[in-house]
Amino acid sequence: MLDRSLQMSLNCPSYLLVRQRTLCYKRLNPVRAMPPSSVILHTDESGKFPESRKTCNSLIASLSSYDGPLLSAPNTVGILGGLSVDSTLNFLRKLVHLSKENEAKCMPFVVCSDPVLNRELSSLERSSSSLCSRNEPSQSDHTRIVENLRSKRVFLEKSGAHCIVMPCHISHSWHDEVFKGCSVHSLHMAECVARELKEAGLKPLEAGSPLRIGVLATDATLKAGFYQEKLQIEGFEVVMPDKATMEHAVIPAIDALNRKDMEGARNLLRIALQVLLVRAVNTVIIASDDMRDVLPRDDPLLKKCIDPMDALARSTIKWAQQAAEEGLSPTNWCKS
Repeated sequence: MLDRSLQMSLNCPSYLLVRQRTLCYKRLNPVRAMPPSSVILHTDESGKFPESRKTCNSLIASLSSYDGPLLSAPNTVGILGGLSVDSTLNFLRKLVHLSKENEAKCMPFVVCSDPVLNRELSSLERSSSSLCSRNEPSQSDHTRIVENLRSKRVFLEKSGAHCIVMPCHISHSWHDEVFKGCSVHSLHMAECVARELKEAGLKPLEAGSPLRIGVLATDATLKAGFYQEKLQIEGFEVVMPDKATMEHAVIPAIDALNRKDMEGARNLLRIALQVLLVRAVNTVIIASDDMRDVLPRDDPLLKKCIDPMDALARSTIKWAQQAAEEGLSPTNWCKS
């Protein structure tokens, strides 16, 4: 499906809407959520766009006045990209892969990815997780990001999404603000992973001790506190890196990544994980886009770690299957 689509460069922000062999770009003011004009290009059966410029222009003209939702299926999912395009594509691969594992068809979805938002979120996260720059972001930075995220949430609603997800950790810092007044369902990544851990029936590693879950993330994500909140609601004791571990392992690991020093980043990340594991945690949530792929897949430490994106993908598939099979209204869908 994705390999039949052609990525085009437009003035930022850009929106990639994918369904089967359809590609649509829309332009939207990052602050005002006004219905944008649209350009929709269809590929032929070979996956190529029409060669005739006249045919293409005629198709565009015939669709430019269309202002209805892009997709109408009741199980349509809206995916609001965040920190990077790579993270968004990684989530899409998980949706497709896990759907195949469950012998289910991948649900229709709409993807919204804005390079301006990518840069803003990346700058915010790196400024709070760098040894060279530890300046606190201003309130105006937060306000601009929230308005940007909210406008794209509205865009996805208007495109026909009945459930919206954000495969981005730092974006969840403003989840409640972004989805305030939203007319469709949304899934919170931290809620999804906390619920899965609860349903797993874990036992404490030490008799008489509470169930402990470690959280390894950037300074910005940890300060936002949403992983701690959702895990504590489910009855878990949350263990985070202490100040020394953050300053001497986690933050230097991210700096090493930014310098393309993969070996240094791996060694520092292993130290941070081991510090958490010796504190008798059952598992460690790696809640960072940067840290997700640092260790090789066969590293033994990864057996004690989980990726919240997997939980979000599974919950998204579960929602889509229920919506399709039972015709449930997304706003009435039960999270349990």
